[in-house]
Amino acid sequence: MSDLATRAPVMQDVARLAGVSHQTVSRVINNAPSIRPATRDRVLEAIEQLGYRPNTAARSLVRGRSGTIGIISTESTLFGPTSVHRTVDKAARDSGFSASSVTLASVTRGDFDAAVESLMQHAVEGIVVIAGHDDALEVARSRSAALPFVIVEGDLTRARRSVGVDNVAGARMATQHLLDLGHTEIAHVTGPLDWAESRARSDGWRQAMVDAGLRPLEPITGDWSSASGYAAGRRLAENPDVTAVFTANDQMAIGVLLALHEAGREVPVDVSVVGFDDVPEAAYVIPPLTTVRQDFPAIGRAAIGMLTAAIAGEKLQKPGLIDPALVVRRSTASPRPDR
Repeated sequence: MSDLATRAPVMQDVARLAGVSHQTVSRVINNAPSIRPATRDRVLEAIEQLGYRPNTAARSLVRGRSGTIGIISTESTLFGPTSVHRTVDKAARDSGFSASSVTLASVTRGDFDAAVESLMQHAVEGIVVIAGHDDALEVARSRSAALPFVIVEGDLTRARRSVGVDNVAGARMATQHLLDLGHTEIAHVTGPLDWAESRARSDGWRQAMVDAGLRPLEPITGDWSSASGYAAGRRLAENPDVTAVFTANDQMAIGVLLALHEAGREVPVDVSVVGFDDVPEAAYVIPPLTTVRQDFPAIGRAAIGMLTAAIAGEKLQKPGLIDPALVVRRSTASPRPDR
């Protein structure tokens, strides 16, 4: 019986099968430009036939770097975190890095440390942490490691290297749009308050109301889901004084739209609604949703730019938040003249 039947293949096995030196196999693996196409094809065929997998950590020792960054995120189907993950991964590849990701089912110090250790086994040069809520942020901040970390969560006061959208400015923008239309009773549906983004959007709404000399209504707390928006919308439909609603994300806004429709409150004739995120469905609900658009590709580029600068040992530049944009559609209008 061949010894390959009882052990994992190594580079010398690939070289022997392809009829080349192990140095040639190494050059093919590292995409050296001097390899003849026929030789490259022969080596790749041998790799496939043997099921050989290069040892990333060993290669990084030889090359001095791995060309790989790590991404740690929490388990989520929410539009914001998944969009950030996708754009960080793309920005890494556009910058010449590959990305290795770990998704945490729960956020504990032990789970986070295990994720870091797993990524270090892949010899990552730095890690981007997508920290939506407070537990994830606190665990990430408490981790002491030789690797540079960048945290994506939009609060520059709580982490040395952090990037994100300006949620306060976006919420102020949404609320000011409603104020400019003539609304004065503007309700707010928050996300869960253990998320920094939720608190920032609530702060922006409140600041805009106070700056306009208006007393903010008591906000209704949701959980980012359309179901929680629907429940909030049912409550809001019972208050005839409310003529506008700013929700902390589009999914909750979609729930609010349905609840208002079922209660006979026409949008935007009776109540205007503004969301946050600009999910793909926002332009296709009835009526199309006015919302605040996050520039997710810019967030990804900023995160990778900050991380690559840290990897290169460059001096930490003062980070800035990324400006959102208001997208006006048909879910907002001036209140009825008789209001």
